[in-house]
Amino acid sequence: MAATWGGFISVVALAVLVQVAAAATYTVGGSEGGWDLSTDLQTWASAQTFVPGDSLSFAYAPSHDVVEVTKAEYDACTASRPIQSYTGGSTVIKLSAPGKRHFICGIAGHCTAGMKLEVDVVSAAAAAATPPPVPTPTKPEAPAASHGPRSPGSSPPGSATSTGSSSSEPPAVDLVLAPVSPPPSQSAADGIGHPKLAIGLTMGC
Repeated sequence: MAATWGGFISVVALAVLVQVAAAATYTVGGSEGGWDLSTDLQTWASAQTFVPGDSLSFAYAPSHDVVEVTKAEYDACTASRPIQSYTGGSTVIKLSAPGKRHFICGIAGHCTAGMKLEVDVVSAAAAAATPPPVPTPTKPEAPAASHGPRSPGSSPPGSATSTGSSSSEPPAVDLVLAPVSPPPSQSAADGIGHPKLAIGLTMGC
């Protein structure tokens, strides 16, 4: 039993050490912004993944302060019952547990002008289990139909090849008129030769 308990303690201690080693300090607003009226603070926060052990570093002018408030006061931009207030131009706040934290500037009008920050702290396990975004594949375009030159004997697409032997039309008939000499017996009997026309039928090719 003692060995099992000791192993459990070792696992917990190792997890704590790993979490502390992986902790990061985030400068609020990023390298090109800050805790001020000109930075889009919420867009910056949405691009980060905060886990317990991380810290927020606020750097600001003397005309500002940092006030941690409840969700209701954050939405209303009021600091009548602040959780904690900070001044001095440089403040580091540790994010010790999962959950949402809310910060505003307590100077009148600054919060409504955009100087407010909501931070969502997720557990280390949840952060590790979140898959990276998968790019949307683009559909390849279909290749264009080829319209290259055809050989002299080829037929256009979609047309049937015609052959002379498969034609169902009857062959053409030519009428030829040719003079025919009368039979000798008829010439001798009549004494007069009457040329007659005979109609010959020839089959055209």
